[in-house]
Amino acid sequence: MADSLDYGIAIYPGTFDPLTNGHVDLIERATRMFDKVVVAIAESPHKKPAFPLEERISLARTVMAESGCGNVEVTGFDNLLANFVAEQKAGVILRGLRAVSDFEYEFQLASMNRHLAHRVETVFLTPAEEYSFISSSLVKEIARLNGDVSQFVDHRVVAALRTRYGFGS
Repeated sequence: MADSLDYGIAIYPGTFDPLTNGHVDLIERATRMFDKVVVAIAESPHKKPAFPLEERISLARTVMAESGCGNVEVTGFDNLLANFVAEQKAGVILRGLRAVSDFEYEFQLASMNRHLAHRVETVFLTPAEEYSFISSSLVKEIARLNGDVSQFVDHRVVAALRTRYGFGS
């Protein structure tokens, strides 16, 4: 059936600009819950990402390849999330909640996605406590000011940030 969904496939959407240790933590834990986790990197030009889509995909693929999680696929997308989820025949959208302040916005997104794709479920995961304060925005700001972000992101992401902000590697 063309419209059948697979609840063993979870889509983890985001800009991942850049991928943080908090993201990796959620992905690794999700791989134990789902048959396949698709890390769906949104183009999101309106957010003015620091890295182009292809570089964000490449970084995420490199980091996840070494994670030991064989059921992760990293891909980019530039359309409506509900449409992307349908194309993937996924039954689940995975979202991370770092703090209570995230909940209202995420609840609104989940409600809209349910309206657009009524059979798709949204599952929320919280990061491990040591990652709960990490955000891509904070990581970029620290890196932009030549601060040390090595405890928040993979060493290849550190190198990419240093290059991006003109500090070499």
